Amino acid sequence: MDIEQQVYLVTGASSGLGAATARALVAGGAMVVLADVQAGPGEALAAELGTAATFCRVDVTDEAEVAAAVEAATGRGALRGVINCAGIVAAQKVLPREGVHDLALFRRVIDINLIGSFNVSRLAAQAMAATPALADGERGVVIHTASVAAFDGQMGQSAYAASKAAIAGMVLPMARDLAAHGIRVMAIAPGIFETPMVASMPEKVRDSLASQIPFPPRFGRPEEYAQLALHIIGNRLLNGEVIRLDGAVRMGAR
Repeated sequence: MDIEQQVYLVTGASSGLGAATARALVAGGAMVVLADVQAGPGEALAAELGTAATFCRVDVTDEAEVAAAVEAATGRGALRGVINCAGIVAAQKVLPREGVHDLALFRRVIDINLIGSFNVSRLAAQAMAATPALADGERGVVIHTASVAAFDGQMGQSAYAASKAAIAGMVLPMARDLAAHGIRVMAIAPGIFETPMVASMPEKVRDSLASQIPFPPRFGRPEEYAQLALHIIGNRLLNGEVIRLDGAVRMGAR
């Protein structure tokens, strides 16, 4: 699917993977709706990208706010894709030194990472299904963000790994559900990327993570995620799969 003059919705677009993807889409001639809870950075990015971008303050778990963002996207033209980059990370052992894993924290991670991704996808898919079909009957594409933690979850990552494993498990059935409507569904499972989320980690943790990457021996760059996202959009045979983007890293226990 060509991206030029098409409309895409990107969640978590104010920073990191989402911001890089939004920039790449606009550079390719697309129009983008930037959806994020961080209004300041989101509005600044929209101003940077110019008339091709619109910012919407969106909590991905809120049905009304997501519906408003989808409406903003369809108001600009045919919505052809959604890239789900919104998410949070949490680190807590099931039995820390004192007490037990916070259940509210576990629920919050699932709500944002998993239920938020599903909420955005179902409403965006409804809008994409109403668009005219393109080549091969294609109408749109959904790209989820999983994580290598879905497969190699480390100590303290029960909540985060569970949310990302569920996203990976959702890809194939969602692709099968939406096939009749000409909508593809994929997921990217990034390894360790240089994002604000990773930047917030203690230096000792960052160094430990970087040392585990075989090649190239560095953190991934958000632009590399965006490059893969655009390839997925353009390659109609990619459907129902999770692609690891990780430099061959297989995470250790800690």
